[in-house]
Amino acid sequence: MLNLNPETVCFLISRTRVFHSKEAVALPDEPDSPTDDWALQVLADHSGDSVFQEFKATVDDLEPDQQQALVALMWLGRNDFSADEWVAALQEARQNWDENTAEYLIAHPLLADYLLEGLHLLGYSCDE
Repeated sequence: MLNLNPETVCFLISRTRVFHSKEAVALPDEPDSPTDDWALQVLADHSGDSVFQEFKATVDDLEPDQQQALVALMWLGRNDFSADEWVAALQEARQNWDENTAEYLIAHPLLADYLLEGLHLLGYSCDE
């Protein structure tokens, strides 16, 4: 069902929690601009952050279909899709995929929670 190693998702969740817990990181709840590059604009100030770079490198190393699964997992976790609509979520992610997946994901302040919930809905967890 999930063509992505859950351990990788759990690692990304841990990096996301560290990144979003930093005081200097300020992400809007809603984008100020309707343009597609709002995530890039928001994260421009954080490009030198080592945790962000580690998160980005991990996501960038994934195959496009795995990046798409990660986005679909986030959407699943934030209730844009139900577990029964997993295939539709993957199709939507495939249609909207671009090379800025890491920036798109990390710009969501509740990303860690969304990914964890998405894993749970598909029967996975980050428990040891």
